[in-house]
Amino acid sequence: MTTTATAYADLPRLISLMTGDDKHQAASESTVDVLWVLYDRVLDISPENFHDPGRDRFLLSKGHGPMAYYAVLTVKGFLDEAELADWSSARSRLGHHPDRKRAPGVEISSGSLGHGLPIALGTALGLRARGYSSRVVTLVGDAELDEGSNSEAIVVAARLGLDNLITAVVDNQSSTHGWPGGIARRFEVEGWATRTVSGRDHEALYDAFTTEHPGRPLAVVAVVEPKG
Repeated sequence: MTTTATAYADLPRLISLMTGDDKHQAASESTVDVLWVLYDRVLDISPENFHDPGRDRFLLSKGHGPMAYYAVLTVKGFLDEAELADWSSARSRLGHHPDRKRAPGVEISSGSLGHGLPIALGTALGLRARGYSSRVVTLVGDAELDEGSNSEAIVVAARLGLDNLITAVVDNQSSTHGWPGGIARRFEVEGWATRTVSGRDHEALYDAFTTEHPGRPLAVVAVVEPKG
């Protein structure tokens, strides 16, 4: 794959190449730091090992507004930079929602809210059954937790002790109803380990994602203050 981009500093330029989805620009902007820390420092995922069953998995449940996701995949060698300006056209394999059958490096097709965490739960359970210690990370939005499918997955993951499962919740205060005690409490009462950090602080994010949590899944709440 061809790109001159090699670092976090290149991401704004890459994202700027993808125009025409102003509605979901905020969704992309709120996830960029979490995505970068995961792909650059936490997860064992690369073009070279993507078909290795023992690699880590990343599932983007917050699939609307995937510009930051595509930019990170470009820096990490999954995509050609030349593809970005043509994204979402009829001939492009990069859609407004990522398609796992078309876009290299994409684990699941997403964008319909509430799917990523249940799929991640099943993936983590399947990997454990096969004897792999691979980590499974899914990124969800705070409003997405309103979906009942997520509530069921939160309960089941803790009861099964899936410590290879991590949920990153990007909290940009877009939830309609919220939860008593906050987002982390929603996971804690079901038995998850939790960390709440700034969604812009790379060191804090790294420390949170690498927190030891034996016997329990981990939820990292990344708080991103809305602009304006």
